[in-house]
Amino acid sequence: MSDSPPSYLPEHPPVNDWINDFDHTDPRWTENPYPIWEEMRAASPVVHTDRFLGCYMPTTYEAVKEISYDTTHFSSRRVIVRDVRPEITAKAPPITSDPPEHKPAKQLLLPPFTPDAMKKLEPRVRAICNELIDEFIADGKCDAAASYTKHIPVRAIAHMLGIDEKDSDLFIKWIHEILEVGIKDDATLMRAVHEMTAYFAGHIEARKKKPTDDLITTLMNAKGPDGKPLDDGHVLGSLRLLLIAGIDTTWSAIGASLWHLAKTPSDRERLLREPELMPIAIEEFLRAYSPVTMAREVMQDTTISGCPVKKNNMVLLSFPAANRDPAMFPDADKVVIDRKENRHAAFGLGIHRCVGSNLARMEMIVAIEEWLKRIPEFRLDPAGKTRWSEGTVRGPRQLPVLFGKAN
Repeated sequence: MSDSPPSYLPEHPPVNDWINDFDHTDPRWTENPYPIWEEMRAASPVVHTDRFLGCYMPTTYEAVKEISYDTTHFSSRRVIVRDVRPEITAKAPPITSDPPEHKPAKQLLLPPFTPDAMKKLEPRVRAICNELIDEFIADGKCDAAASYTKHIPVRAIAHMLGIDEKDSDLFIKWIHEILEVGIKDDATLMRAVHEMTAYFAGHIEARKKKPTDDLITTLMNAKGPDGKPLDDGHVLGSLRLLLIAGIDTTWSAIGASLWHLAKTPSDRERLLREPELMPIAIEEFLRAYSPVTMAREVMQDTTISGCPVKKNNMVLLSFPAANRDPAMFPDADKVVIDRKENRHAAFGLGIHRCVGSNLARMEMIVAIEEWLKRIPEFRLDPAGKTRWSEGTVRGPRQLPVLFGKAN
């Protein structure tokens, strides 16, 4: 019987050469990518694999930044590196948009995610956290990923969209099928996209008959750069984006933060003693355990950090690898919860910097604060195993923890 985590993805041949044949779906990458990135970074600022129909990966902060800001040579029309590159049919503006379409699509989404809007949402998020903790605190243990972290952003975004929080299991299923299984299984990905589209199309139709005070109606009432209301296709694309980009990413970041605190009692005790440190600690968890790797498509030959990059390849744009670059961050592989200077790239760089960063930060702070209030002592369960997600977004999918002090 193997100890390796169960894989949802069909097998690729194992990697024997990370520098010339990398594969971000390899189980060793899923389990612990940090030494792999270090090896790649020592070899070159940009590495290449023939897998995924040809793909580059920048390994340094500087190379990731160069690509992020270069919208001429690199397109965002595909944002996941996969085994296939089918014709593009479904879009999720603004994340899949390039200039000049990108800016107006992004500006439409900014107002619902301002700091003031987050302050109004915060009490509901605190209530969600406590409702979840109520369900397992008496057991003295839980799988923190399955019972806590994954439900917080799902229910918060459902609340913002004005849809039933009980539908959150559907959202979790679609995200798993799109971001994990869909890397190698096109049929599953397309089915999930169609199901999600049909679900939201029903909500749009209902609001045409009876408008509501929520984010779906806000998008339906928004006007494009031509002064006309957005068409249903644009609204559907933005809703798909909010669901996919706003849920898995944040539950992964909350889960990685809890995983760190479960295995690092000194940091946990310090946060209990100095609660005012929480926002700074959250920034460090975002840097050290950044969940999101995006993609770009090379549209024209160019060079990045002196390395030639050829048209018709994909780019695995690893913000997590950038955030572990020692040229940018002293002691990059150490988690320093009071790190003073922390210009991390967890929310991306350039024009596609995350619209929902205020929401993600608020959810992370609230989720960890409410957990520590109720469960100040906890540790990894030695009888269980932490399992990390595969593919584009990295975070714990199983996180068994025990409450109380170790005997």
